[in-house]
Amino acid sequence: MKNLFTKFKYSIQADLHDMFDKKVDKNPIKMLNHYIREAEKQTEETGKLLARQAQLKKELELQLSQTIEMLEKREKQLQLALSTEEAELIAFAQEEVTAYTARKHALLASIDAANTEYFALERKFETMKHKIKDMKVRQLELMGKENVVRANHQMDKVLTSDNAGNFDELSTYIDELSQNIERKYEITTFEARLAQLEKEQKLIEQQK
Repeated sequence: MKNLFTKFKYSIQADLHDMFDKKVDKNPIKMLNHYIREAEKQTEETGKLLARQAQLKKELELQLSQTIEMLEKREKQLQLALSTEEAELIAFAQEEVTAYTARKHALLASIDAANTEYFALERKFETMKHKIKDMKVRQLELMGKENVVRANHQMDKVLTSDNAGNFDELSTYIDELSQNIERKYEITTFEARLAQLEKEQKLIEQQK
C-alpha cells in the first residue's frame, strides 16, 4: 500500500498554482475544470481503495479472533493429551499450539501494519478532498476574474472613440428633439390661449 498513490497523475502535495504554469494563459477555466474532474475521479478511486483497506483490516481481525479461539482450544486439548501420556497425541497437540501461536503473532503484526497504513491513507485521502475544495474555490475566483475581463472588454468596445462619438451625436439629437418638442408645446399652448381670447372677445361683442 506504500506505493498506492504513485499511479496518480497529479501530486496532492503540489501547490495549486503550479498546475497552470504551462497552459493556464490559454484557457485557465478550462484547465482548472480538467484538473478538478481528474482530482474528483482519482479521489473517488482512492475512496474505494480506502474502503477496501478497511475491509481487509476487518478480515485480518476476524482471522485473529478465530486463531485465538482455536489456540485456546488446542491449549486445553494439549493439557488433556499430557494427562494421557500418549506421545503421538501430545506431539500433535503441541504442533497445533505452536502453529496457532505463530499465526496469532503474525496476524497481530499484520493488523498493526494495516492500521498504520490505513491511517496514513486516510490522512492522504482527507488531504485530497481538501485540495479539491481549494481548487473549486480557485475555480470561482478565476470565473469571477474572467467575467470581469469579458465585461470590461464589452464595455471597452462600446466606449471606443468611434462609439463615443456616436453617443455624443445621439445625445445631441435627443437634446434637439427635446427642444423641438418643447417649442411645439409652447406654440400649441400659445395657440390655445389666443383661441380662448378670440372666443371671449366674440362673446363680449355679442353681448353689446
